Amino acid sequence: MPMPTDVPIIDTMVGFPTADRKQIYKFLAPELRDSESLEQFRMPAEYMFKDVPKNIDPDIDPVAVTLHNMDTYNVAQAMVSVSEASERAHTVRAVADHPDRFIPATEVDPRDGMEAVRKIVRLHEAHGLKAVTTFPAGYRTAINDRAYYPIYAKCVELDLPIFSCTGVPGPRVPMEPQTVAYIDDVCWFFPDLRFVMRHGAQPDTELAVKLMLKWPNLFYSTSAFAPKHYDRHILDYANSRGADKVLYAGYFPAGLTYERIMSELPAVPLNDDVWPKFLRQNAERVLRLCWPQPVTPIRSRRPLRTLDDGAEPDPRIALVAWLLGWLLLWRVP
Repeated sequence: MPMPTDVPIIDTMVGFPTADRKQIYKFLAPELRDSESLEQFRMPAEYMFKDVPKNIDPDIDPVAVTLHNMDTYNVAQAMVSVSEASERAHTVRAVADHPDRFIPATEVDPRDGMEAVRKIVRLHEAHGLKAVTTFPAGYRTAINDRAYYPIYAKCVELDLPIFSCTGVPGPRVPMEPQTVAYIDDVCWFFPDLRFVMRHGAQPDTELAVKLMLKWPNLFYSTSAFAPKHYDRHILDYANSRGADKVLYAGYFPAGLTYERIMSELPAVPLNDDVWPKFLRQNAERVLRLCWPQPVTPIRSRRPLRTLDDGAEPDPRIALVAWLLGWLLLWRVP
């Protein structure tokens, strides 16, 4: 049951530290009402975390900081969000300069309509996206709202999973859009869509487990939770029928340091055979990182058979001979 140290970890939720963290969450400001969130918090769910990582000096390279943390704690690859916004240019640079370390995903807002779909296509063509992410409560749009359906359809078309926040959101916005039960509608309508629950699915983790049993393409990631707070229903499921369904995700640098995550992770009670899947293999499958391309065997032509091998004459030989005979007769004056 001890956590293995020889598995190169894939973290399915990593960001880059900034000098002004509030800029990352400015999209959420119109939805917040309480003064503490608007005026005091550096990130909108700060009340949930004891030691939120500090902002960095503007002169420090955020990509270098994240890589240093990954190297220190055996994180081989990390999924990050690329964007067309100029203030997020470092994310594009990270993916371009370190394609072996950073896995490109992008965040979409369903309220953008078809522009959200076009954004997926543009970034997929430019950077080779491996996933799409979204925050339904932050966009006040339910997981099963029709506004999401063009996005889901494009994900299926491009063979991309979608990572969606589910359950009670950390920021102080209404939880209804992230109701876990809504996922049932999406999985029924889009059975080929790989849907990954993010940020807990609480308080409905029992329902989340039932839905993962029901739908083969529904998964769960442990993002935004310190390991000592991993939900027991999820851990029980991972140790039984859900070994292939639960993916590791941290929350660096939004709310957790790698130091805290990795100091608590070895105490998580996972079975020996589950650890490699949780830390790496499940992410490889969901993100298609080493997905084998189907090899279509070339059907060899059936050899012409002759009477020498004791077989019946090949009918193709007779047909060819008949055609040649007619051609010769036609050419005779």
